[in-house]
Amino acid sequence: MRTGIAGAAAATFAANRAQGAVRFEVHRKDGATRRGDLHESGSLRVRFPSPEDDGLSAMFVNTAGGIAGGDRFEVAITAGEGARLTLTTAAAEKVYRAPGAAARLDISLNVAAGAHLSWLPQETILFDRARIHRTFDIDLAEGASLLLCEIVVFGRAAMGETMRHGEFVDRWRMRRAGRLVFAETIRLDGDIGEKLARPAMANDGCAIGTALIVPGNEALVERIREASESFGGEVGISAWNGFAMARFCAQDAARLRADMMAVLGRASIVPLPRLWLN
Repeated sequence: MRTGIAGAAAATFAANRAQGAVRFEVHRKDGATRRGDLHESGSLRVRFPSPEDDGLSAMFVNTAGGIAGGDRFEVAITAGEGARLTLTTAAAEKVYRAPGAAARLDISLNVAAGAHLSWLPQETILFDRARIHRTFDIDLAEGASLLLCEIVVFGRAAMGETMRHGEFVDRWRMRRAGRLVFAETIRLDGDIGEKLARPAMANDGCAIGTALIVPGNEALVERIREASESFGGEVGISAWNGFAMARFCAQDAARLRADMMAVLGRASIVPLPRLWLN
């Protein structure tokens, strides 16, 4: 009897997991970026809030209200030759406690020659015992440009919340003209709070971030370092293989967000989404 009850509970849990997918492409036409084919399913939606002179902005909305264990989300975006696209989210994404399987978020970005894509979501907040696996697969044509920023917050410090245990797996792969130029997988699991407290890890910080800038060179690195006295947290930046990468770590999300905005102000000609400025 107990086995039957447990099986029924597992089936109910699986049936109530959120799933969502967004796939679309943009292209340049008559001097402006236009939306092409669009596919939406499940609880994930994308909206295009306002027209721009020659670019296009998009905003993701998760109608599930957050991400929980076992949820599955997929995003696939193609920017055609010469197109300009900026993407953000309507709010910070919250990842809740997962008693079973981890949530999955798979993101695929394809940018053609002469196109630019800015991936600028608001923060991802992990609650205690959250579990999520995320992947980025990025394909850039020769002459494409990219600005990709991600902020991850382990518990809301302003609310007195901490993330003690959980699992966060973040896999990034970037190819340029078909050649792999960047590969990284970050795995934090078990007692994440204890690991983040270590001086060699985050020195008790609860927010980390990454900005990937293509193209990027030493001149860009030096321009960003000129703002180092204004940083409220730890910021490191370097350039190799034709791109630059900035790493961030701070005691709280607000401080890291301010540092990220300072870096982006020097690294990109693309204005930040208005939602970042609220």
